[in-house]
Amino acid sequence: MLPTDTGNEQTTVEPPVLPEPEPIVSVVVPALNEARNLPHVFARLPQVDEVILVDGGSTDDTVAVAKRLRPDIRVVTQNRKGKGNALACGFAACTGDIIVMIDADGSTDPGEIPSFVAALRAGADFAKGSRFRAGGGSADITRLRRAGNKMLSVLVNILFGTTYSDLCYGYNAFWSCHLEVFDLDSTSPAPAGGDGRLWGDGFEIETLLNLRAARARLAIEEVSSFEHNRIHGVSNLNAFTDGIRVLRTIGREWPRGLRRGSRQVAGRSAR
Repeated sequence: MLPTDTGNEQTTVEPPVLPEPEPIVSVVVPALNEARNLPHVFARLPQVDEVILVDGGSTDDTVAVAKRLRPDIRVVTQNRKGKGNALACGFAACTGDIIVMIDADGSTDPGEIPSFVAALRAGADFAKGSRFRAGGGSADITRLRRAGNKMLSVLVNILFGTTYSDLCYGYNAFWSCHLEVFDLDSTSPAPAGGDGRLWGDGFEIETLLNLRAARARLAIEEVSSFEHNRIHGVSNLNAFTDGIRVLRTIGREWPRGLRRGSRQVAGRSAR
């Protein structure tokens, strides 16, 4: 406070309260042969500061379409295979304060991004999408995948002390200052033989992020989200094999997870 002389008295003048600067928002979009879906996805994007498309070796016009739709887009080529590796490469390239991950097939609604950003600005470190909170839902999930997701979510909640309602959903956002918590490898070359992936390079990435956020005691808020059907093309997700990878991820992360639990904050609806 600054003193002022008003004759016989001194009063104090409060300095002006400056508004908090708007956070820079980066959106990471992993894509493999999604040229037909990108027009829909990009049309739904709200105002964001940076869009990074991570190309997985597309053989269609994915990159050309992305550049035509958004001349300011940054294109990154992933160095291995799989969605997890694509996200790791995209995260490493981000320059924003907030990182949002969405899918290129139209299943995650870019129009929900402001709700994830709002959750972070309200105090969360990690905003986790959920199809099973009030206001959320899915037009795509099968009964088998729903049941498997439920069982895996219950298992994680018991082992890690979390209250997740939707373990295996890939719509998340977090403050970029927490990126090191996830310890993702975006530089190692593809291993010789096998499927060219390291652990965490596949669809288990969503579970890996959720478990490591909990282990690091980040403040986690679930945000209600609606999952749509893929617009064009066929998903590479396999309920059985990817479910096994998720289960193995839980087993790998659990010994360290026992020592810590997450901080959950109240959820909010994205709608």
